[in-house]
Amino acid sequence: MPPRLTPRKFFLAFLIIISVTLLVGSRLNFSYFSRSPQSAALEHEQETQTPKVQERREEIKEVLEREREDEGEEKGEPPEKPFFLRGGTRYPSKSKGPVRLFPEQADGDRVVDQLMYVPEDYEGFDTPEKTILLYSGFGSWGQSGGSGIFHSCPVNRCSLTGDRGRAVDADAILYRDHVSYPGVDRPVNQVWILYHLECPYHTQSIKVPDSINWTATYRRDSDIVAPYERWTYFDPQVRQKAQNKDYAANKTKKVAWFVSNCGARNNRLQYARELGKYIDVDIYGGCGSFKCPRSEDRKCFNILETDYKFYLAFENSNCRDYITEKLFVNGLGHDVLPIVMGARPEDYQKSAPEGSYIHVDQFASPEELAAYLKRLDQDDALYNSYFTWKGTGEFINTYFWCRLCAMLHAPLVPRHYEDVNDWWRGPGVCTTKSWRNAEFV
Repeated sequence: MPPRLTPRKFFLAFLIIISVTLLVGSRLNFSYFSRSPQSAALEHEQETQTPKVQERREEIKEVLEREREDEGEEKGEPPEKPFFLRGGTRYPSKSKGPVRLFPEQADGDRVVDQLMYVPEDYEGFDTPEKTILLYSGFGSWGQSGGSGIFHSCPVNRCSLTGDRGRAVDADAILYRDHVSYPGVDRPVNQVWILYHLECPYHTQSIKVPDSINWTATYRRDSDIVAPYERWTYFDPQVRQKAQNKDYAANKTKKVAWFVSNCGARNNRLQYARELGKYIDVDIYGGCGSFKCPRSEDRKCFNILETDYKFYLAFENSNCRDYITEKLFVNGLGHDVLPIVMGARPEDYQKSAPEGSYIHVDQFASPEELAAYLKRLDQDDALYNSYFTWKGTGEFINTYFWCRLCAMLHAPLVPRHYEDVNDWWRGPGVCTTKSWRNAEFV
């Protein structure tokens, strides 16, 4: 009679088999769970933390990330979105190669380059913190002191202070609209930054024009570009998308404009009134005969979206890159076709979704513009072609504070403006005329 196999003997035999399997596997560098040589190397190097090993780990991580991205592309999976897009989860790794942060280092506004920049020597909490002095205090910025605003940034070792006594040792002083000398010796590597939200016509001249190292304005050639809004395509190669909506349907009125400043330097009111001689232009607010109180914005914009085909997104000044919420919110934020005046035509081309607006300088006169608007009013297909940008991208949060912090941690390159006033308000920056007729164009 064969020996009886008790549960205890079965369990002991199972343990012996498992132990032998693991022992042999360890000798042959084999795992039951399949892993790549790179993964094995990464696990091994996690056990040692020397600088050379740490550097090797970063290289392996980059290789693995690229492999995963390549595999996703082969399977037709969309690439992972960067963190600044809605639902984005991809954060930057340490940057290698040439830095693309300042105007002389790269074309364009460099916003995405700055958002995705992490210095090669950045070590998180082991990296010394940079102190930024807000010289005019926290009130105008809507911020509070400390490092809270930086917590979610890829580079977060920065803090804000409003204590002017820190002018003796702060890494940067951020001035808003005007510059006041702190009255103490300026540290050699301290960065002075000038921030402007409004255009040159509505800002003061700087008394010490060679004191500024960096600028932060809406201008695309600023060191830190701070636009009113920033459009980003999901895929730069895809700039049009078929729409399932007729944006002309049930709209019975032509042109609308919400405006309260009747004395703008660029004579926008005179242009609108001349345009009104050839096509209906309904002017709401203090400069016209139609009323819709600002306290009822939602109602006003609902009227705009439901009844009107066109909206005058006219800025109060014609200055380079000066494009505000008048286009981005009032116009593109609603189902209406904006007609723009303000920045140069080429500035709008760089800042707005392709084919999303009409610039007044495309036409020789208000009469010629009106003729084209009438054509659009009669041709729904042509009118709807101005809305094919929808769904191809989004207006992003440009995370000004995150970019500022990252740039302060970048290798310091000595730089300053010889005359920041000339850069900000010199010849060719603004005009009181149409850009078509400006003498310097």
